[in-house]
Amino acid sequence: MAQINVQNTKITVLDIDNKDYICLTDMAGAKENDVRAADVIKNWLRNRYTLEFLGTWETIHNPGFKVVEFDHFRKEAGLPSFVLSCSEWIEKTNAIGIVVKKGRYGGTYAHKDIAFEFGSAISVSFKLYLIEEFQRLKEEEQKQIGWSAKRELAKINYRIHTDAIKQNLIPPKLTALQKSFVYADEADMLNVAMFGKTAKEWRDENPLLKGNIRDYASINQIICLSNMENLNAVFINDYLSQSERLEKLNKIAIQQMTVLENVDGRKLLIESKK
Repeated sequence: MAQINVQNTKITVLDIDNKDYICLTDMAGAKENDVRAADVIKNWLRNRYTLEFLGTWETIHNPGFKVVEFDHFRKEAGLPSFVLSCSEWIEKTNAIGIVVKKGRYGGTYAHKDIAFEFGSAISVSFKLYLIEEFQRLKEEEQKQIGWSAKRELAKINYRIHTDAIKQNLIPPKLTALQKSFVYADEADMLNVAMFGKTAKEWRDENPLLKGNIRDYASINQIICLSNMENLNAVFINDYLSQSERLEKLNKIAIQQMTVLENVDGRKLLIESKK
């Protein structure tokens, strides 16, 4: 469930069968109060043009759409006596473009194509702002998906990294507590190579922030860290000392971040002093 704000009206967006459905009830509240929202939807639904639009949409997207029942409604559309509810439309024609939900987040929802068309029943400006806000929501979701994917990739590579430490740096006789010190030391080596500071130094500088230094990294930094963890595992297997690995990884971080950020004349990291 997500929400967008269109002209001071909060509108719910639900994922139904991996499709975006927008709440018509919320939208109708922008034209009338919540009590009369159902009337706004009914008046829109009894319009001949609306039924033509809905019927065409269902014919394209819904193999189970009952065309005969639709033709019956289409013939009556526009007559003073014609009244049609969303529930009746769904039941009689087996429509999937409109959904009526009860309980939490209850209301009448429509596929985004149909919801955009319904926006015209509110106002032209409302429809345009609705489309704009919906697109903004989708862009934000894509960014979040990208961030999550990069974060998961970093976690997987970190597991490869710690396995290499376990096999090559930790003597069998170390206690579990001692092993944790080694892991932390290696993790902080990557932090120093990437950010120029340890996790503790970052926490001391940012006492009001929750999480750790990597939670506030950019996507480019996460990509770079992922690469560094893989390389560090290789360097460990090659029996390079930690000081040698730190110097190599810092140079790699500088090179990769310069390419990723594509900023001329600016280094995002400072090479560690020899």
